[in-house]
Amino acid sequence: MAGGREAALETLTACRRLDAWSDNHLKTACRDLDRREAALASRLAYGVLQNRALLDFYLDACCTQAFDALEPFIRDVLRLGAYQILYMDRVPDSAAVDESVELVKRKKRQRASGLVNAVLRRLSREKERLPEIPGRDRAGYLALRYSHPEWLVRRLVELLGDGEAEEYLRLDNEAAPTVIQRNPLRCGADQLTASLTADQAALTPHSWLPDCWLLSGGGSLEAMPAFQKGWFQVQDAAARAAALAAGVKPGDRMLDVCAAPGGKSFAAAMLMEDRGEIVACDIHRHKLALMENGAERLGLACIRTELADGRETREEWLEGFDAVLCDVPCSGLGIIRKKPDIRYKDPAQLAGLPRVQSAILENAARYVKPGGTLLYATCTILTEENRGVTDAFLADHAAFHRESFALPGWVEENDGSLTLWPQRHGTDGFYICKMRKSWE
Repeated sequence: MAGGREAALETLTACRRLDAWSDNHLKTACRDLDRREAALASRLAYGVLQNRALLDFYLDACCTQAFDALEPFIRDVLRLGAYQILYMDRVPDSAAVDESVELVKRKKRQRASGLVNAVLRRLSREKERLPEIPGRDRAGYLALRYSHPEWLVRRLVELLGDGEAEEYLRLDNEAAPTVIQRNPLRCGADQLTASLTADQAALTPHSWLPDCWLLSGGGSLEAMPAFQKGWFQVQDAAARAAALAAGVKPGDRMLDVCAAPGGKSFAAAMLMEDRGEIVACDIHRHKLALMENGAERLGLACIRTELADGRETREEWLEGFDAVLCDVPCSGLGIIRKKPDIRYKDPAQLAGLPRVQSAILENAARYVKPGGTLLYATCTILTEENRGVTDAFLADHAAFHRESFALPGWVEENDGSLTLWPQRHGTDGFYICKMRKSWE
């Protein structure tokens, strides 16, 4: 019977062969598993992706041939076994070895079972005296130690300095906190916390966001009655901050240019007390259905979806919105802890992103009413995708200027631009820029 280890292997294979995203494929691979095996699959798949370079380094030291010369399937099996041996104290080494060998056999690769057995048994014997991590310099060491591409590590050291860059990398390899926001249109705070506590969930009030909690335990969120009744939504504090920065109020008309999966539109609708209108757009039709289902679950009637490309002008929308939100496509380097495989994407593909982001921002600005708000946001920390884009836009558009914004429970001042960091703020890596259009 397929279990968590096999689901994790299928996920790693899909990431490698199909360029699939691990989080999406895990949902499919774990569909028929019980909660325990599904949790094991997630831990293994994410653990290997988070530590792949370091695992490869240690496995290479235990192989009689170059690890990189092995068949990709065998490398993935060895990585899964090595992760259990080095990172999962509650899994006996013997079980990690035996299950890896059985995994190879179930996949009709019996000839490789001896190699897998020998390499993992050697790793188990020598795990207390593993070779020291090399590095040409500090950045090279950090890149291998935390399994991040060296180009990204060097950029982080430039932006943050050595010590803070390492803390950022360390957090990238840990589970992101689950943050939930209460839906004030559906329930009170006591009602929500009582329901979640009854489902064995542990709740901690968020340190600076009202009506938000850090949630752990309790099993599947989607199975909880409070979720099914639309009493809360899951949303990182950084995304919630972006919705707050937009400053929408009841009766406003807002356009969310790149809205899927809809979290910021939902948060804005709650701030608007479901009065006014939010037009939530995406370029993919199937994502519109996801947003419509989410709005229905939360009881939000003011949201309507539109199939639209943020770079193409809709004449009927010109100067028609009090607030326009542009959470543009980006490199996603601020959410590596949620999508660990982002670190393995080709950096050459990132070069054209500022051009796309600028085109969307340029077009979206046409939809802002005089006196209205234009909000630009990304889930990345690269300057060229963030302040570089907004600085260039403002230099060419005298009608817009940055406007500072306040966040509840927040003491850090801003000039209208703010970068949020996991090691500083406990959020995703995120950028927000609020701009106001003049009345003239």
